[in-house]
Amino acid sequence: VQLVESGGGSVQAGTSLRLVCSISGFSFDEDDYIIGWFRQAPGKEREGVSCIKSGDGATFYGASAKGRFTISTDKATNAVYLQMNNLRPEDTAVYYCGARSTRFELYYYCSAFGSRDSHWGQGTQVTVSS
Repeated sequence: VQLVESGGGSVQAGTSLRLVCSISGFSFDEDDYIIGWFRQAPGKEREGVSCIKSGDGATFYGASAKGRFTISTDKATNAVYLQMNNLRPEDTAVYYCGARSTRFELYYYCSAFGSRDSHWGQGTQVTVSS
């Protein structure tokens, strides 16, 4: 499984970005994968932003993402999106896409500890200025 993130950039607070995670070596027909967006700011631990199950499409959002971010999938292109609205300076971080075949609960996988041993992309930088 290979993951490639794109869509990051430098934006003003209050604006939007859409991150894209393009996945190869994986099919959304496989129902035991969880794919997630995680972020890591300098000096901070990796944080789960939002995760989605490949089978039933169930989603989980971390506290920082609720009400502002939306995770979605496109089975035709094997991609996972993270639409980020009303961005804040504290959203500044490198955003990573991770995936793992797992029976973990969504909330558990969508954490620094639960997401260990995942396949990871190279990350995409998001910088939000005030």
